[in-house]
Amino acid sequence: MKPDTTDINKTIQSLTKEICTLIGQLSDLDYKIDTLNYIRLMLHKVSPLKHQPVDFVAWEKTANIEGNDYNPNNVAPPEKRLLITSIEEDGYTMPIVTCPEDGLFRIVDGFHRRQAEKHSLKISQNTYGRLPVTFIRESKRELDDRMASTVRHNRARGSHDIDMMANIVKELISIGRSPGWISKHVGMDLDEILRLKQITGIASLFADKDFSYSKEIGD
Repeated sequence: MKPDTTDINKTIQSLTKEICTLIGQLSDLDYKIDTLNYIRLMLHKVSPLKHQPVDFVAWEKTANIEGNDYNPNNVAPPEKRLLITSIEEDGYTMPIVTCPEDGLFRIVDGFHRRQAEKHSLKISQNTYGRLPVTFIRESKRELDDRMASTVRHNRARGSHDIDMMANIVKELISIGRSPGWISKHVGMDLDEILRLKQITGIASLFADKDFSYSKEIGD
């Protein structure tokens, strides 16, 4: 026998009102935000869309959110100022994509959105020194997967720094990823990977590599 959904909905509505009342009684701002983060996390765990990172967005303290040393996206000063103005006027409309690491949140995408909060007192005051973050999937938290994800985010927006891209390719090759893996996961064709090797003089890393497209793309 199926449960009466009407009764369940009434119970949920009643409990939700009670929870909202209790949260409204919390006077400590940080504790209130952390409590709401916890509630969102619990709801996320029972969500049919929990496999989507954006299903759970938490407001974390800026001091706990760190950049990475491989982001290939450079933003010119005019665009940086525009980003700050955009967030000041419109608020945060996109969370920062992060990976939990040693008690911190390492940025995968959104470094400049974080920097906007650091350089704008108005933004910092409006967010109480917090930033909206979401978390990369657990199966994608190794360094190579995070680097590939960062590049995909940047290239999808049409922005990346060629020197940093070359360094990322060098790093991925050095930790054992094949040109085929890079092509598939970073969205680069093999000719582009070959061109990048010339920028940083990493030809030795490609020694004995077969760059047959049909072979490599299947890795």
